[in-house]
Amino acid sequence: MNKITSISDVRRYFHNNKTPIYFISATNFNLLGIGDWVGNFRHINYIDCFDGRQKNVFVPKQKFPRDFESIEDINNYLLEHKEVIDFLKTRGSEGIATFLMFDEHTEEVCQQLGLKVVFPPAALRSRMDNKIETVRIGNKVGVPSVPNVLAKVDSYAHLQEVSAELGTQDLVIQSAYGDSGHTTFFVSNEDEYYKYAEEIEAEPEVKIMKRINCRGSAIEACTTRCGTVVGPLMTELVGFKTLTPYKGGWCGNEMFAGAFSQEVRDKAREYTFKFGEALREEGYRGYFELDFLIDMDTEEVYLGELNPRVTGASSLTNVAAFAHSDVPLFLFHLLEFSDVDFDIDIAEINERWAHPDSIDSWSQLVIKHTDESIDLLTQAPQSGVWKMAADGSIDYDHYSYHPHAAESEEEAFFVRISGVGDFRYEGADLGILITRGRLMDDDFQLNERAKAWIGAIRGQFAGQAVQDPVVEEVAVSHAIGGGNFKIL
Repeated sequence: MNKITSISDVRRYFHNNKTPIYFISATNFNLLGIGDWVGNFRHINYIDCFDGRQKNVFVPKQKFPRDFESIEDINNYLLEHKEVIDFLKTRGSEGIATFLMFDEHTEEVCQQLGLKVVFPPAALRSRMDNKIETVRIGNKVGVPSVPNVLAKVDSYAHLQEVSAELGTQDLVIQSAYGDSGHTTFFVSNEDEYYKYAEEIEAEPEVKIMKRINCRGSAIEACTTRCGTVVGPLMTELVGFKTLTPYKGGWCGNEMFAGAFSQEVRDKAREYTFKFGEALREEGYRGYFELDFLIDMDTEEVYLGELNPRVTGASSLTNVAAFAHSDVPLFLFHLLEFSDVDFDIDIAEINERWAHPDSIDSWSQLVIKHTDESIDLLTQAPQSGVWKMAADGSIDYDHYSYHPHAAESEEEAFFVRISGVGDFRYEGADLGILITRGRLMDDDFQLNERAKAWIGAIRGQFAGQAVQDPVVEEVAVSHAIGGGNFKIL
């Protein structure tokens, strides 16, 4: 193909794609709908969220008992599964592999299978994923973090000493790696410190931040040879007890044109572009997401953390109005790793995507089991479109694989994660609900519609208490080793 110079060229190129492209992950949630844009696109997943009804999703029928400690473990299991290997052979000797998470072993197996991994190397992604490294990269290009110090901490007295310049004892401490709901510690006194002392002191270096009155936000982008394409700033749902048992744990997003002030939105986009260009200088290219912390007292915009990959927010970024008027952000990632030459005006795209008319309103809730109980699910809702009545009750309306099938705020698209026969334990992902409109009020609290949907969806699950001590031991083992990680 001749050089790609326009959005219509990008659309045509991927519509005519003949090379098999795979998204290999626990579920297909992160890249819902991408197959509508890309020919020969298939999902290879461990969990069948759609009960065999989604034709571009392959899930091996035979499951071998395993304890998984990470999504990387799941992906490696899938790539070494005979059914998956046979499926790949039916579609040709070569292909392209995309992931949410992968490691060096994944890369080795892909090479053996003739799959090209279209992401920066795992070692580079791991370095970029380091929260300490994120601060340093941001500092180099003028993208500020919340006032902080980086240090090894040996005791509470030592913490007070190294953080003295922050001028407060009300601190937030983060380790270099890990989901924010598990590795972010809020410390304002010695008793609180000792709750987390073992984890904090085990780290070679931690990020110690002044605690501010902030709101979380997220923005996804893709750095390419032509520049960094920047999506809209989304609000984040964090730590709601009706959704997650983890304090500080991510549990959803909102996308709407009026998220924060225009000044804040512009600043976040500017910082994201700068950071994307800095990533390119570090050798990283492709899709990434930045979390920003917005100081509600001063409206300062601070860098939170970098996720060098597609994320849970990708489901909204890739279905919004700007994505459908041009192309989903993920297609720029595939384009960057393709063999085709392209020269696209990124500044023009960024200007268009920043316009309020390009951003329609969507929200999503990530619903986890929040009780300390463990049971075996005997009932679970189907994935697809659900409709809410005036009294707050819900009914299954029809099957669909795409959030756009929810056409009004009375409807929601639900992706079930935990199904009948699965253990339901504290922190287990039950499912994700995506709907049009907002699910928080202007004070960033869940609105009545959100509460109604959360209660109604939870009501569709039922479980049988685990009474047998042997079975309970297996369930606990599964909860600790097999599922207590971020599936999204």
